[in-house]
Amino acid sequence: MASAASKIILSQSRDIPFNQLVLSQANVRRVKTGVSIEALAEDIARRTLLQSLNVRPQLDDAGQETGLFEVPAGGRRFRALELLVKQKRMAKTQPVPCVVREGSDISAEEDSLAENTHREQLHPLDQFRAMQVLSDQGLGLEDIAAHFMVTSAVVRQRLKLASVSPRLHAIYADDGMTLDQLMAFSVCEDHERQEQVWEMLAHSFNRSPAYIRSRLTEDTVRASD
Repeated sequence: MASAASKIILSQSRDIPFNQLVLSQANVRRVKTGVSIEALAEDIARRTLLQSLNVRPQLDDAGQETGLFEVPAGGRRFRALELLVKQKRMAKTQPVPCVVREGSDISAEEDSLAENTHREQLHPLDQFRAMQVLSDQGLGLEDIAAHFMVTSAVVRQRLKLASVSPRLHAIYADDGMTLDQLMAFSVCEDHERQEQVWEMLAHSFNRSPAYIRSRLTEDTVRASD
């Protein structure tokens, strides 16, 4: 008879004063990528911390707890909070929401790797739709960029997708074309013409974004189309 599967026990969550947290050497992120610490700090100051830190009790050489907690996962958030403390915008004793890992057989390095590996960026179409809502509410490029922690150029590019046919959006969402191809269609706001060019590409060996733009910007449509 098969034994019953063991029940999952989640790590406890608790608030820990910031001055009891230290960055762990087990954090796998070494190379700076993406949004700057300064931008992340501004976002935390504006909307508070949205994701808890992953921490473990710090042990001394004798294996005894020191009263401090190491942060192996959430290093960028820790540095952003540290910056807010240095700027005197946050008290060093401010409680920080943390998930405490105790007595685990899984290494801190593995936790750090899992958090950075399993994170999935928002799909460009989902970005566009959310940015479009904010734009319709009257927010400018810089404000929208701050919301998503991206550059204004990314916001400008995503908002261009508003001029592309919803039918082509659906094809892109199903991996039927690349983002560069989809963006190429934004040079023309005629959805019927966009769809006509896409159908024409099914019979063409050249599907490059440059070719798509050239076909969309032609003054006339050839009968052979």
